Amino acid sequence: MRLPFHVLDVFTATRFSGNPLAVVLEADGLDSKHMQTIAKEFNLSETVFVLKPERPAHTARVRIFTPGTELAFAGHPTVGTGALLAELKSADSRESLVVLEEQIGLVRVGVRLRTGIAPFAEFDAPRLPDEIGTSPPADRVAAALSLRPAEIGFENHCPTKYSAGNPFAFIPVASLEAIAKAQVASQHWAALQGQGAFLYCRQTVHTTAQFHARMFAPELGVAEDPATGSAAAAFAGVIHRFDRLTDGAHKRVIEQGYEMGRPSNIELSLNVEGGRLQSVRIGGHAVRVSEGRIEV
Repeated sequence: MRLPFHVLDVFTATRFSGNPLAVVLEADGLDSKHMQTIAKEFNLSETVFVLKPERPAHTARVRIFTPGTELAFAGHPTVGTGALLAELKSADSRESLVVLEEQIGLVRVGVRLRTGIAPFAEFDAPRLPDEIGTSPPADRVAAALSLRPAEIGFENHCPTKYSAGNPFAFIPVASLEAIAKAQVASQHWAALQGQGAFLYCRQTVHTTAQFHARMFAPELGVAEDPATGSAAAAFAGVIHRFDRLTDGAHKRVIEQGYEMGRPSNIELSLNVEGGRLQSVRIGGHAVRVSEGRIEV
C-alpha cells in the first residue's frame, strides 16, 4: 500500500522554519500500530493521519501522533492539516471552513487562501484552559531545567499547570538570556509532572511578539518543539490569570523555536467577558515543503 503524504512548515510563512508536520492522506487502512510506526519514521513533533469523516458534513477525521504516543488534540497539526486540506480542495483565493473530527471533539478551522501567500489557518480551542494542580517549588522547577531558582518567575508570574486538552507546566523565566540556557535535566524532570514544560518570558527577539517561549516534552519523544499550539491555547489561561485582562478582545503573538533555528509565530486571540475567559483562538501560517508516497 502506497499512501500520499505532504510535509508542511507550520506557524511560519517561510519554508525551513516553523514547526514541520507530516500529513498522511487516505490512511483509513492503517491501524494504530502502523500509524505509530510511521510517526516514528518521520520523527517530527507530530504526524497526522487523515481518514474519512464519520459524518459526511465534516471534512475529515484525523489522528495525531508524536514519535512516542497518540494525542487527542494538538495545535500545529490542526493548523497545518486545515491549511493543507483547504489548499488541496481549491488553490483559488478564498475563505474556507475545514471541520476536523479529532479525538477531543470537532475542531473548526477557518482558512484564508491568497495567491502568492502561504495559507493562514485559525481555530477555536476545543476546550478553554483549566488549572490542573499546583506546581512544585521554584527550586525543583529550576533544577529540572538546569536553571537557578532566581531565574524562575518575573513580575507576578509564577509556575503553574494548565490544560486546554493537553496538560503543560508553564514556567515563567526571568529573561531571554536565562531561557536560552534552559535544558532538560533528566534526573530532576519528573518533578514537573506534566506532558510538557512550556517556558516563557516577557522579553522577545522581535517587537512584534509579546512572549518568547520554548517547550520540552521528552515523555512524548519530543526533545524540544519549535511551536506548540495546544500549549498556546492553555497559555491563554496563564495570561488571563497573571496579566488580569480586561473585558474585550485581546491578541498576543508568541515567538518560539528560535533556539532551534526554527523561528515560529503563534497568534493567540482571547476574548474576556464579565471577567471570564470566553474563547481562545489559535492561528498561524502553513507552507508546503514536500510531498510523496510512503510504502506501508
